[in-house]
Amino acid sequence: MFVAKSIAADHKDLIHDVSYDFHGRRMATCSSDQSVKVWDKGDDGEWHCTASWKTHSGSVWRVTWAHPEFGQVLASCSFDRTAAVWEEIVGESNDKQRGQSHWIKRTTLVDSRTSVTDVKFAPKHMGLMLTTCSADGVVRIYEAPDVMNLSQWSLQHEISCKLSCSCISWNPSSSRAHPPMIAVGSDDSNVTYSGKVQIYEYNENTRKYAKAETLMTVTDPVHDIAFAPNLGRSFHVLAIATKDVRIFKLLPMRRESANSSGPTKFEVQVMAQFDSHNSQVWRVSWNITSTLLASSGDDGCVRLWKANYMDNWKCTGILRGDGSPVNGSSGHAAALSAVGIPGAAQMVVGAASAGRKKAQLMPG
Repeated sequence: MFVAKSIAADHKDLIHDVSYDFHGRRMATCSSDQSVKVWDKGDDGEWHCTASWKTHSGSVWRVTWAHPEFGQVLASCSFDRTAAVWEEIVGESNDKQRGQSHWIKRTTLVDSRTSVTDVKFAPKHMGLMLTTCSADGVVRIYEAPDVMNLSQWSLQHEISCKLSCSCISWNPSSSRAHPPMIAVGSDDSNVTYSGKVQIYEYNENTRKYAKAETLMTVTDPVHDIAFAPNLGRSFHVLAIATKDVRIFKLLPMRRESANSSGPTKFEVQVMAQFDSHNSQVWRVSWNITSTLLASSGDDGCVRLWKANYMDNWKCTGILRGDGSPVNGSSGHAAALSAVGIPGAAQMVVGAASAGRKKAQLMPG
């Protein structure tokens, strides 16, 4: 039996993002009330708020976890034009605080002149790196040269995207055949600019990021973007949340010569496109095996998409904002718990315009 849980998140304004840690036992929420809350899953399966603090002087758009190899570290970004890095410290100063945790701000990144709209840590194999994107159209990549000192971050790259940026996603592939790659989405409403998704790739020779591809068919504002986990594939899969849900395949084309120094050229294929939400789509999130995609939209529903062996994508379940299945899809909805997709909670909360102040959680 599939059961959804509801958490009284006690945020005083819209919840914009929910992020799970690597193990799915902790999550963070952020809100227009300028705060971030951290939740821990107890042995009883219930979620308990273990920390809540004011992080910024404006709406907090996104919150994200670093890999636990680097400790318990969060990053947040805000309308106040900054991003911040937070580290959890377990108190040992006196008996009262011993064993209790609190979060300390390690640094504030102040390079953006406008709202910082997304923040993501790079894949673990690249070291401790953090990427932000801003409404000013600039993607910034920072590195912590000493992982034991998170107050020191150096700005390594600035990528000018020419369009206001709304979301970013790292390609998680650790294959040596795939250089570091980042996808950037724009929510620019100007329809004369086609290609609202740009792919940038790191060039080892120039030590810079260069544009490798623009998805020209994406002409509507993009709200979220997510590379699928790459489990040994030669190609990349990218999900996009715009006025519908789209899944693209990026197939690297064989280079003419081995010493070609330009960015990889891709054959871009549309694997799937769904307008079932009949509204703006706000979040897309993959499960860890990249076999299931969850999306949330202004219709107040989470929709689950799965591919068969022929790579044909179909809807396998629909959940309302309160977690109840739609059209008797409860059997399919159980797939959520079966695949353990932490994105489910993110999906429901992610539709910021729905104005929920509770976090709806699916077991995962």
